[in-house]
Amino acid sequence: MTIAKPRSDIAPDFRPLAQPRSLTQELFGRLSADILAGRLAPGERLPSEHAMMRGFAVSRTVVREAVAQLKAEGLVMSRQGLGMFVVRDLGGRPFRLGGSMADSAIEAVQVMELRMGVEIEGAGLAAQHRSNTQLTQMRAALDRIDRAIERGLPAVEQDFELHRAIAAATGNEYFVRFLDYLGHFIIPRWILHRRSRASGDQTPYLQAIQKEHRLIVQRIGEGDAEGARDAMRTHLAGSRDRYEAVAAQLARGGAGSPRADDPPTKPSGQRS
Repeated sequence: MTIAKPRSDIAPDFRPLAQPRSLTQELFGRLSADILAGRLAPGERLPSEHAMMRGFAVSRTVVREAVAQLKAEGLVMSRQGLGMFVVRDLGGRPFRLGGSMADSAIEAVQVMELRMGVEIEGAGLAAQHRSNTQLTQMRAALDRIDRAIERGLPAVEQDFELHRAIAAATGNEYFVRFLDYLGHFIIPRWILHRRSRASGDQTPYLQAIQKEHRLIVQRIGEGDAEGARDAMRTHLAGSRDRYEAVAAQLARGGAGSPRADDPPTKPSGQRS
């Protein structure tokens, strides 16, 4: 087996790391940048753990965790007894959402737009294909959201359960798998909480969202595919507009963000 030799004309960026954020994330970012820029070439073996520990001035744990992230992202692969190598086909990496999305209002908007492209049509399909049992599951999810709101909880998990129940009613397992893949990115409502100047009472906001949920389920129960699509579109567009408001506030350098229970900006083209 031929092992690619390191490129002599472009040296990897081996310098001690600073401490402002997670060393694992810093090392992962440095190595992934080297790979994508060609400083670590396709087929090239990664330096040994000891070499990276010395070069980056980090512990063995940091090195192993960073390399594990590279492997999870499809950037490197292991060869038994030989070590870790940069994959030869970087274009063949699986689709993934970046971890930075947890802290980015702009990327929350992008995820919401992605959801709109899938879940609006999913609501229409659910109206056409749902069973009575699946409709009962949606209504049970609505009840769980109500109980969470009454307890003063943000109802994020219960909200996800409702959207997943709607996806299951499409009769197409890929809708469910798509939502499962998005995981906690699907409802980044806590971004609004963390960015807000004060926690405040989220109940009015959550109740407004719940009213939208109920209309979606009502249209699905009626078998009204177009009505279900419209209700889901209104629901997701409202969330997108709230996240856009947060992103705009941050872009202006504001100290805080709009409150989660502030009324959303009216979507363009939407009638009063």
